Amino acid sequence: MARLADYFLVVTYDLDKRVEGEGQGRILQRFPEKDWEDSPFPQGIELFCQPSGWQLVPERQPASFFVAVLTDINSDRNYCACFTFWEGLDRLQLQKAEASEADEVDEAPAVVQSAQVFAPKSLVLVSRLDYTEVFRNCLGLIYTVHVDSLSVPLETVVGNLLTCIIPIAGGSQRTITLGAGDRQVIQTPIDDSLPVSGTSVAQLFRQLGIINVLCLFCAALTEHKILFLSSSYQRLTDACRGLLAIMFPLKYSFTYVPILPGKLLEVLSTPTPFIIGVNSFFRSETQELLDVIIADLDGGTVTIPECVHISPLPEPLLQQTQTLLSMILDPELEFADQAFPPPSTQPSALKIQDKEIRGVFLWLFARLFQGYRWCLHIIRIHPEPVIRFHKAAFLGQRALTEDDFLMKVLDGMAFAGFVSERGPPYRATDLFDDLIANQVERIRQEETCPHKAMNHVKELAEQLFKNENPYPAVAMHKVQRPSENSQTTTQNQTQFPGLDDVAVQLFIDHAAAKLRTAPPVVKVELKGMVPSGPPLGDTVDRNGSVMANSARRLEVVRNCITYIFENKMLEAKKLMPAVLRALKGRAARICLTQELNQHVLQNRAVLDDQQFDYIVRMMNCTLQDCSHMDEHGIAANLLPLVTAFCRKLGAGITQFAYSCVQEHMVWTTMQFWEAMFYSDVQNHIRALYLETEDNNSEQQDGSAGGREISALDLASEQNRLWPTLSKEMQAERVQKEESTVFSQAIHYANRMSYLLLPLDTSKNRLLRSSGLGDVESVSNSYVTNSIAGSMAESYDTESGFEDAESSDVANSVVRFINRFVDKVCNESGVTNEHLKALHTMIPDIVQMHIETLDAVHRESKRLPPIQKPKLLRPTLLPGEELVMDAMRVHLIPDGREEATGLMGGPPLLPAEGAIFLTTYRLIFRGTPTDPLVGEQVVTRSFPIASLTKEKRISVTLPMDQFVQEGLQLRSCTFQLIKIAFDEEVASDLAEVFRKHMHKLRYPQHVQGTFAFTVGQCGKLAVEHKTKDKNQSLKTLSKNLVKSAKRTIGRQYVTRKKYSPPTWENRSSFQSELDEDEISVSEEVDQSSLTLSSTIRSSDRQTMSNVVERACCRDYQRLGLGTLSNSLTRSKNEPFRISTVNRMYTVCRSYPGLLIVPQSIPDTTIQRICRCYRQNRFPVVCWRNSRTKAVLLRSAGLHAKGVVGFFKSPNAPSSVPSQADSTSLEQEKYLQAIISSMPSYSESSGRNTLSGFTSTHMSTSDSSDKLRQPKIGALMKQVMGTKEDVPGTFSRGALGQRAKVISLSQPKVSGKARNPPRGKWGSIRGSGRLSAYNPDVGTRLAGKESPQPNGGPSEALFLRQQKAYLYIIGDKAQLKGGKQDSFQQWEVVPIEVCDVRQVKNSFKKLMKACVPSTSTTDPNMSFLRCLEDSEWMALLHRVLQVSVLVVELLDTGSSVMVSLEDGWDVTTQVVSLVQLLSDPYYRTFDGFRLLVEKEWLSFGHRFSHRGAQTLGSQSSGFTPVFLQFLDCVHQIHLQFPMEFEFSQYYLKFLAYHYVSNRFRTFLLDSDYERIELGVLYEEKGERKSPQVCKSVWDYIDRLNKKTPIFYNYMFSPEDEEVLRPYTFISNLKVWEFYMEETLSEGPSYDWELRGRQERIAEETPEKPDSSGPKSHRHIVWPCYDSLSKVVPDAITKLLQDLQSLEAELGQTSEKWKDTWDKMKNSQKTEIKLESKPSFSSSLLMSSNLSHQRRSQGVYLQESGVGSSINLAMDCEASATSTPVAGRPSTSTLYSQFQSTESENRSFEGILFKKGALLKPWKPRWFVLDKTKHQLRYYETRQDKECKGVIELADVESVIPGTPTMGAPKNIEEKAFFDLKTTKRVYNFCAQDSLNAQLWMDSVQSCLSDA
Repeated sequence: MARLADYFLVVTYDLDKRVEGEGQGRILQRFPEKDWEDSPFPQGIELFCQPSGWQLVPERQPASFFVAVLTDINSDRNYCACFTFWEGLDRLQLQKAEASEADEVDEAPAVVQSAQVFAPKSLVLVSRLDYTEVFRNCLGLIYTVHVDSLSVPLETVVGNLLTCIIPIAGGSQRTITLGAGDRQVIQTPIDDSLPVSGTSVAQLFRQLGIINVLCLFCAALTEHKILFLSSSYQRLTDACRGLLAIMFPLKYSFTYVPILPGKLLEVLSTPTPFIIGVNSFFRSETQELLDVIIADLDGGTVTIPECVHISPLPEPLLQQTQTLLSMILDPELEFADQAFPPPSTQPSALKIQDKEIRGVFLWLFARLFQGYRWCLHIIRIHPEPVIRFHKAAFLGQRALTEDDFLMKVLDGMAFAGFVSERGPPYRATDLFDDLIANQVERIRQEETCPHKAMNHVKELAEQLFKNENPYPAVAMHKVQRPSENSQTTTQNQTQFPGLDDVAVQLFIDHAAAKLRTAPPVVKVELKGMVPSGPPLGDTVDRNGSVMANSARRLEVVRNCITYIFENKMLEAKKLMPAVLRALKGRAARICLTQELNQHVLQNRAVLDDQQFDYIVRMMNCTLQDCSHMDEHGIAANLLPLVTAFCRKLGAGITQFAYSCVQEHMVWTTMQFWEAMFYSDVQNHIRALYLETEDNNSEQQDGSAGGREISALDLASEQNRLWPTLSKEMQAERVQKEESTVFSQAIHYANRMSYLLLPLDTSKNRLLRSSGLGDVESVSNSYVTNSIAGSMAESYDTESGFEDAESSDVANSVVRFINRFVDKVCNESGVTNEHLKALHTMIPDIVQMHIETLDAVHRESKRLPPIQKPKLLRPTLLPGEELVMDAMRVHLIPDGREEATGLMGGPPLLPAEGAIFLTTYRLIFRGTPTDPLVGEQVVTRSFPIASLTKEKRISVTLPMDQFVQEGLQLRSCTFQLIKIAFDEEVASDLAEVFRKHMHKLRYPQHVQGTFAFTVGQCGKLAVEHKTKDKNQSLKTLSKNLVKSAKRTIGRQYVTRKKYSPPTWENRSSFQSELDEDEISVSEEVDQSSLTLSSTIRSSDRQTMSNVVERACCRDYQRLGLGTLSNSLTRSKNEPFRISTVNRMYTVCRSYPGLLIVPQSIPDTTIQRICRCYRQNRFPVVCWRNSRTKAVLLRSAGLHAKGVVGFFKSPNAPSSVPSQADSTSLEQEKYLQAIISSMPSYSESSGRNTLSGFTSTHMSTSDSSDKLRQPKIGALMKQVMGTKEDVPGTFSRGALGQRAKVISLSQPKVSGKARNPPRGKWGSIRGSGRLSAYNPDVGTRLAGKESPQPNGGPSEALFLRQQKAYLYIIGDKAQLKGGKQDSFQQWEVVPIEVCDVRQVKNSFKKLMKACVPSTSTTDPNMSFLRCLEDSEWMALLHRVLQVSVLVVELLDTGSSVMVSLEDGWDVTTQVVSLVQLLSDPYYRTFDGFRLLVEKEWLSFGHRFSHRGAQTLGSQSSGFTPVFLQFLDCVHQIHLQFPMEFEFSQYYLKFLAYHYVSNRFRTFLLDSDYERIELGVLYEEKGERKSPQVCKSVWDYIDRLNKKTPIFYNYMFSPEDEEVLRPYTFISNLKVWEFYMEETLSEGPSYDWELRGRQERIAEETPEKPDSSGPKSHRHIVWPCYDSLSKVVPDAITKLLQDLQSLEAELGQTSEKWKDTWDKMKNSQKTEIKLESKPSFSSSLLMSSNLSHQRRSQGVYLQESGVGSSINLAMDCEASATSTPVAGRPSTSTLYSQFQSTESENRSFEGILFKKGALLKPWKPRWFVLDKTKHQLRYYETRQDKECKGVIELADVESVIPGTPTMGAPKNIEEKAFFDLKTTKRVYNFCAQDSLNAQLWMDSVQSCLSDA
C-alpha cells in the first residue's frame, strides 16, 4: 500500500525577491510540515512549477496542468503535479514591493502601474505514483472549491487527499473521495513491474514516425544523450514516459528530467547520458550542443550531430521490427496497391495501438536476449545471490560477436540493472520471463512470417492492456469543474486563502493512528523458480550454418589426435596441415578440446617430445584464432589442459604445455580471467550444494530424471529454503561459500602466473603494451564496490608495463594478479582477512614459479630437437669452406608463385632446413614442410659476393604461431632468400651470422675475395706470405709499379707530396686518381719513357708476356700493326702499336700497348691525353676489313677542352696558348686518323668543300648512296626528336606504341629505286631519354626537308658531304660547341644513361623479377614493374647506338665513341659494335678475346661497379657488364645461327662475373692486376690443378667435356654484319632473371652437379618391395633443371653415344670430334646427292644461306611451338627469290614447328605408276620411321599429303621391271615394286643407286618393326 500523495504545496510568486523582471517562486504553504521518513521532501520544486520562469503578466491566463518528474538522491522518482492559475495583485502589495526595490534602483518602474497585474500561483502535489489523471482531478477539485466557494472547507479536501492510501499493484479498483461530493476510481496495474504507458507510446510514434523513434530507442540503449523539444510541457512528459516504456525490460538509469526548467539549462552540457525535455522556447540555447540528439516533437524531426554514431539494431531484426511497426501504425500500407482492398483497415484505437507497439518491442527484446539465463554465473547464493553475466559466451553462442549494438547494450548500465534485477533464480516472474522461457520456439518460427509475428504481438498487446485495464471501464467518475462564469469573471476574485495547518495536520495524524491500529496487510509474495528456457547451443545449431561441412574436418582432427597418442608420428605429420586448416573452424576447435580432455588422467598427461610438440602446435593454432574475449569458450576449455599436458625434461623437471602457448592476447585480458573464475566458482558452489542435497534426499534420485540440475535451479531451491534454516546453518553455509571462493582465488593466482610469466623470464615477451594495461573489466554486477574502484585507479596510475628488466616481469604480473584478485573478491564477498592473505601470497607464488621456470628453460634449451628434419649438408666446391655451421631456419616463400603451389604443382615452400655460410656462397638446403613433397630437397643459394641487400624481417610461420626474426637477402644473381630463424637459434647467433656475412661480402681488399682465398684456410686473411715461383714476372710487375709510381710522383709534384698508399686506404687513393682532373705538368722525365732504361736486361724477355695479351693478338689479326712494326716504324702501315703507356703512366686504366696513327709521336699523345677525362685519349680498337674504317674509343672531353676543341681554329681565341696548342694537337690527331682511311687518301687530300663533295659523289659506290638515308633516319632517332613517344609495354609481345619512322625508300629517281641490301628495323629514341639538340648533326639528320614518311630526303643527302669521322659524344658535354663546315669530322650528340640510372633500373628489375612478397595490386603486376624499371628502354638505347655505329662503319666512315669516362657505356657500345660487325667475335675464342680486350684491358671498373670491397660498398652495385650480356642475349635470340656459343654460356658469364669465384672479373684495370701479380700468373703458376683461376680456362675445360656451351644451330655466314631490331617490342626478358632450380640451386658451378649425382648413386637403394618402379618423372618448372631432365635431342644422342662407348669398352671420343665428323659427312652427303634431300640435320648444312639476313625471319629460342614471324614489309631482295635446289625459308624453318608432326627418315622424288590405266607421275616421297608409313606429296613444297602407304601392310620390296608408259632413258635397275596386302605399287627412281637406297631404307624399316 502507498500514499496517493506525499505532500501538498501552494507556491506563489515571490514579490520580495524580484530581480530585473526575473521573478522567483516561494512555497507559501506545505503539508505536512514534517518530512515522511520513507520519502524526504524534494528540493527545488518552485523552479519546476514555472519551468520557463516566474513572471507577472498583464492579463489573466487560463489555468494549466502538467506533471514534472524529480529524481531524489536515492534515485527514486517523485511525480510533481503542478496546477497553475493566475491571481490579480492588488496595488498595495505591488507598491510595497516596488518601494523596497526603488531604494535600490534609481527610477521606479512606471510600466505595470496602469493596468492590473496577474501573478501565477501553483498548487503542487508530490507523489511516488504516476497517476496523471487522478492528480489533475484532485488539484482541479481544490481549485474549484476555492473559485466557486463551495461549502466544503479546503482543509478537509487537502486532509483527505494526503491521507488517501491505495494499493500499488494487484489490479484492484479503489474508489476515493475528497469529501467535496466527488468520486474517483483508481485502477492499479496487475503487475507493477510492467510500465504503465496509457497512450504515450502511440503518441510518440505519431509525432516522430517509425524510423525516428527506432533511432531514439537505439540511442537510449547505447547510452547517448537525448533531448526532446516541445512547446507543451505535458507532451514532453508523455514522450519521455513513452520512450522508457518501449525500453522494457531494461530500465533507464541515467539522468531523466522530462521537464527541465530554463534556469537549469547548463545541465545539458553534462558528460553523462540523459533523457531530458525542454520547452521549445529555449530552442536557440540548445543549438551549440555538439553531442546531443535532438528530437522535436512538434516538428517531428530527429537531428543527430555528425560526431554521434548510433549503432543500429542488427539485421534482420531491424527490418522485421520496422515491418511490424508499419503494420500497426499504417495497416493500409499493405493493401494500398490492391484493386479490391479489404473494407476495414483502420488502425486500432490509440490506447490499443500503444500496447501493440509495446508488444513489438517486447518481442524484439525476447529475440535479442533469448538464452541469456544460460550465461549467468551464480557465485554466491547466501546471504544473498551474487550473479554475473558471461558476456563473451553469450555473444559467441549467438554468433553476434561482431555486432556493435548488442555489444554496447550488454556493456551498458541498463543491462547491468537487468542482470541484477532478473538474475536471481528465485523471484516473482512476469511477461518477459515467460517470453524468454517458453516462447522461444514460437518466436523462431515467426521470424520469417510477419503475419504470425503480428498475431503474437497482438496477444502480447492484449496482456499489456489487461495489465493496465483489468476491468471494463466504469463510469463512476464524478469531479466538479469550476463553473463557466467563475472562470470568465475576472473581477472580485479573492486570493487563494491560507489553509489552517493545524486542521490539516490533525487529519494526517488521525489517519496515521488508524493505520497503526489496523492489522498489517499481508501481501502474498508470488515467488517461484525462474525458468531458463532452452539452452543457447541448440538455438544456434538448428540454423544449420555452423554445422556445414564440418563432420569431415572433425574426423581429421580426431584421427590426428589418435595417431599422436598412439605414437604413429608419420601419419600424424601427414594429417597435420589439414588439421591446422580445419582448426580455423569453431566446431573443430571445440572438438580438439574435447578429444584432448579424454587423454588426461588425474589432471596429468605425460607425453614424449614429439607428441608434446604436436599437441602444443595444435593448441597454438586453436588459440591463434580466438579473440581476446574468447567468445566460444575455447581458451576456457584449454586452460585446464595446458596445465595437464607435460613432458619430462630431466631429473624432476617437467615442462607443461602452458609455457609454449603464452603468445596469445586472451591471457592478458582481465574479462577472460573473470569469466573463467566465475564459472569455476559456480561449478564448485553447485557441487557444494549437490552434496548436501544428496545426503538429504537419496531416495529422490529416481524422480530427479536424467537432466542435471543447473546451478541456477539449485540456487533458487536454496533461496526458497533459506528462511527456514537456523542461524547456525545459515552462518555455516555463508562460511563454506566464502572459503570456496577464496580457494578458487588462490588457484587462479597460480594459473595466471603460469600463463603470464614467459618461459625465458629475461625476455619481456608477453607483456606487450596492449596486454596488461586495460584495467576495466566489463562483467556486470550489482555489488558496486568502492574499494575495487579505488584499487583499480591506483594501479592504473602506475605506468603500464614498458620497462623490461627481468624483475619487472615479476612485478607486472604481480600487479595484474593483484588487480584481478581485488576485483573478484570484492564482488563475491570475500572477507578482508582473506583478501590480505591473498595479497601477501601472490608475490611468493610468482617468485616460486619463476624459479621453476628457470630450471625448465635451462633444460628445454638442451633438448635434442627430435622432431625436426635432419639437416642436409651441402656439397662444397674444392677450396670452399664453411664459415659458420648450419643454422636451422625456415625458407619462407616470397613473391614468386611457382614454388608455393599457387600455380599448380606441389607447395615446395615454405621449407625447413638450414642456412650455411661458406667462403664462397650462402646456401639453404632443406625439405618442404608440406609432408606430401617432404622427400624432395630444396636448395637455394647464391655467391656471397652477389649480395646486394639484407634486411631484417619478422615472420609468422604458418605451422608454429610464433613470430620469428628473420632475414631477407637479395642477390644480384636474381635470387632472394627469405629465412626465419628457428627458435633454437639464439638471436646473438643470428647477429654473428650477419656480421660474418658482411665481412665476406665486403672484404678489406680484393685479396680477401674467394677467388684469392680459395684453397687456403677459411679465416679471412689479407696478407699472404707465399713464396713466388716465377721470379721474373714478379720483378717485372714490381718494376712496372715502381717506375709508374716514380713518374706519378713527378706528375703530382705540383699538388702535394705523394706517398704510396697502404692496403687499407688503397681504395680511397684509387678514387682520388679517378677524380683527378688536373692536367699533368709538361716536364715529364723522358728517360722514364724508354723501354731499355726501365726494364733491365734480365727482364726483357717478359715483355713477350705483354705482347701475348689479348689486345695484341687481336691487333695482329685485324692487321693494325705488329710490335716489331712499331719499333722499326715502317711507314706503309697507317697505324702502329705504341708502347707509350707500357708503364701505365699516360693512362692508368688503359692497357700497356695501344694502337695510334703511325704519324703521331708518343710525345703528342702525352699532351693530348690531358684533354680527356681520366687521360683516356682516343685509341683504335677495331678496323673494318672491307671499308678499312676504324672504330676508336676514348673518354669524354674535360669540360674546358670541349669549347676550344670544337671552336673553329680561325676564330680569335681568348684561351691561353698552352690550351690552344693542345687543341691543335688534338685536331692533328683526328686528322691523322682520317687520313689513314683509304677513302680519304683516294680524295687526294683536297681540303675544300667542293673537293669533298665531288670526290665523295664520284667515289662512293651506289650501295653507299642508298644506305645514307637509312643512317640519317637512324641518327635522327638516336639523337632523339621531340615527337618521340616513350615506348610502353603492353601485354603480349611487349608491343610498343612508339612512332616508328618508316624506312621505306624515298622515291627520288628511276635508277635509285632498287632497295638497299640488309633488312632494317628502325630504332626508336625514347622521348624520356633524349631531347633533340637542333644545332648538332643537322646534316646527318636531314632536318631541312624531311619526307612525309619520316625518312630524310635523298637529294639533300647527296648535296651534303659525308663525314670521314663521326664522334659519338655525350650531349651534356657538347653544349656550346659549334660545328665547323671545313672539318671532316662530325659530332653526333646522344644522351647516354648514366651509371645511377642503370643502378636504379637494375634494382627495380630485380624487384620485378624476384618480388619479395606476392601482391594482388594490378599496378604491381610483373609487366607493369618491368616497364617501371626501364631496363628494356636502357637496352634499347645501347643497342640503338651500337647499330648506328655499325651502319656508319659499314658505309666507310670511321667512328669514335667518346662517352662518359670511357669505361661504361663506351665499352658496351664498342664491344657490341665489334660483335655485330665481325663474325670472329661470335665464336668462343673471339668472344673471350673481345671481353678481355675491351672490358678487362681497357679498364672497366669491375671491382668498383660490383661493389666488391669495403671501399666501394657505398657506390653500390651497377651491372654495366650484365647489361652488355643482356644485349648479346637479345642479338643471339634474333640470330640463333650466328653464334658458336649457346644462351647458357651468356648466363654462365652473367652469374660468374659477380660470383668472385674466378679472378678474371676482379680489379679495375691491367695496372691493378699487374700490381697484385694477377695478370701473368695464369700461364706461370699452377698451384692446385682443380682450382681454376680464370673463368675462360674453366669454360674451355668444361666445353671439352660436355656440349653445354655449344650452340648446335651455329652455321655462320662469311663476313656477316648483324643488324638486330632494337624496339622494346623486339626485346625479350632474359630467362636468366626468372629461372631457378630448387632441386640443386644455380647450375653454374658445374662440379656441384656431378658430385650430387655421384653421392646419390653411392647411397645403396633399399630393396623396394612396393612393386615395379615407374620410369616416369614429373618435371616441375621451378624445381628441376629442364636442360638436365629434358635435354635437347642432340645432347641426348651424344650422351647415348658416350654411354654406349663406355659399355663397349671403347675409348670415348670427345663430343666435339663426333659432332664435327657428323657435320662433315653431312656436307659431303649433300654434295653427293644429285637432288639435295631435305634431311633432318639440315641445321648443319652450311650451304643453306640464312634467310633471316634478307627476309627477317625471327626464330624464338623456346622449344615448344616456336612460331615464325615473317616480316611482311621486307623488300624483295635479290636473295629472296628461291634458288634452285634450296628450299624457301618457310620450309627451312617449318620443321621447328612442333605443330607439324613429321619425322622424315628418308625422302626424295620417285616416279609412281598410277592405278589401272593411269600414267607414271613423279611424286615427292617421304619415308617416316616413327609413324611407320611412306607418304607422298605432289611436290616437295607441298604440305598436303596425297596418299599414304602403311608399312605395316607391306609384304615385300623387290626389284621391278619397266612397264608401259614408264619414264624414258632410265636404266632398268632403277625400277622396284612394293607389294602390300592390298595391291602392288610400281616405283621408278632416278638411277639404280637411288633405287637401291630406297629399297634398303624401306627394308630396314620393315625389319625394325
